[in-house]
Amino acid sequence: MGGLTITNLTKRFKDTVVLDDLSLEIEEGQTLVLFGPSGAGKTVLLRCIAGAVEPEVGTIQIGGTDMTDVPPEQRGVGMAFQNFALFPHMSAFDNIASPLTAKRATRDTINDGVQAVARLLKIDHVLGHAPKELSNGQKQRTALARALAAQPKLLLLDDPLRNVDAKLRFEMRLELPRLLAEQGATVVYVTQDYKEAMALGDKIAVLVDGKITQVGTPEQVYLRPADLRIAEQFGDPTINLLDVTPEQDDLGMHIRLSEKRVPLPPGYDGTQGQSCVIGIRPEAIRFTEGPNSIEVTIEAETPFNEKTITLCTTFNGREILISRPAGTDAPDEGKARIDIDATNAVLFDRSTGLRIAPQDTATSRSAAA
Repeated sequence: MGGLTITNLTKRFKDTVVLDDLSLEIEEGQTLVLFGPSGAGKTVLLRCIAGAVEPEVGTIQIGGTDMTDVPPEQRGVGMAFQNFALFPHMSAFDNIASPLTAKRATRDTINDGVQAVARLLKIDHVLGHAPKELSNGQKQRTALARALAAQPKLLLLDDPLRNVDAKLRFEMRLELPRLLAEQGATVVYVTQDYKEAMALGDKIAVLVDGKITQVGTPEQVYLRPADLRIAEQFGDPTINLLDVTPEQDDLGMHIRLSEKRVPLPPGYDGTQGQSCVIGIRPEAIRFTEGPNSIEVTIEAETPFNEKTITLCTTFNGREILISRPAGTDAPDEGKARIDIDATNAVLFDRSTGLRIAPQDTATSRSAAA
């Protein structure tokens, strides 16, 4: 068993609480992306798991065994850092071999282990090079190979792609899931890049101010963010957030934009008259000429290779972003009309910022009967 269970973990530095009664569970073989802004406590949490930092309160179980007071070298944990942290006086081979050497593995075991992981990461041709002779991409792969070499039960990756170029980041987003699956380890991957989080995680845990604010699949976090801050951090362009007050008529619950009725998804009957914020993804809005469409004014248009982003304002001056595939015909100036697909729209309580979970309409009808 190689899963990870963290229970009620608290870490302080003097009077500053960095991790606040944090609990988290990761299944064996699962890749969990720990996502959050700078200063949220992500690296401190990794260091607590690895044993480099001791928490004041809480327990850490790896593979069902309490490791809270176990020395780092006995935890079976591998770790790769965002700044590579390679030993400058060692060759790439010796850097990768260092965890095996520390375990006093035989020469043949060390050689076979280094060669296998180097081939996997396509750096077997630079094993004799010193770190200063390696490109950033090769340094990144060497650091990752070192973390993988001892076949740890638990792999901690602290934003390992942050200091490499955009091309390599894109390539590694494609390669890493395969590499991690082949390794079979349980993985905690730290990043501030929502695209990385979406691409690499079986699940995403959002860490803000030392607290886990949401855990879910990439789809769940994107489509059903737990609060406004999470909604704003996932998506490019960012989600449209508009102050609204839901209304009800004979056709059901709806909001109004530019004096036009926009129906809400089922389950929001209890929000009538409530001060809310509606979240609508830019890709859920399209230009149209339909009779029930909403009039807007186009303010600016920006092409981004695979998509085009248009900034519009409504009749009441509210800004709306629209995303459409590049090359799609659409007006680029003046007045236009749009249609909103509110199927995946989400409502948030304006005062708390928390998402309002829609009620199960079938259950509500059954209870009422």
